[in-house]
Amino acid sequence: MEIIVEIIGWILQLLGEFLLQIIGEAIAELIGHSLKEVFRRPKPLHPWLAAIGYFIFGTIAGALSLWLLPSLFVKATVLRYANLIFTPIVAGFVMAWVGSWRRKHEKELIRLDSFSYGFCFSFSMALVRFIGGH
Repeated sequence: MEIIVEIIGWILQLLGEFLLQIIGEAIAELIGHSLKEVFRRPKPLHPWLAAIGYFIFGTIAGALSLWLLPSLFVKATVLRYANLIFTPIVAGFVMAWVGSWRRKHEKELIRLDSFSYGFCFSFSMALVRFIGGH
């Protein structure tokens, strides 16, 4: 019985970190869609520069999340590494799904509505929480 309770605890810890990152990406997407006209350029930004920008935004989101929630949801070291690897992958797939949904409903997309930029944002947020969390 103790093993089952421990496994459920691990799942809830990972789910908490995942939800935190998804909420961070949702807020970033709202801000991105709100400000897209302000930062619209005559020539699109190079993809690598955009990736660096999302990495920076994710870093800021990670720092803000540590300020608001200084204690990590994930306590076990093995799970912290798993969170650092798998949560950004899942978050990237969620953002790709959001992009697919937006495309299907003929909504305007931003770069965050893709796997690669969603992964960059989420990985940098997870990395900050991994390094700065206690």
